[in-house]
Amino acid sequence: MKKFSVYIETSIISYLAAKPSRDLLTAACQQITVEWWEDKRNEYNLFTSELVVKNEK
Repeated sequence: MKKFSVYIETSIISYLAAKPSRDLLTAACQQITVEWWEDKRNEYNLFTSELVVKNEK
C-alpha cells in the first residue's frame, strides 16, 4: 500500500511537546494532535523542512 507524504510543521511538534494547556481550544488541539500522532502517523511518510530540523538543534 502506497503511503502519502505529509509535511509536519512546527505547531504539530509544539502541541506534542507542550504541557497540557488550560485554554480549552488549545487543549483540544493538543489532544487531537496526540491522538493523530499515536494512531495515524505510521500510515504516512512524514517530513519537515531542513530549516526546522536545523533550528531545533
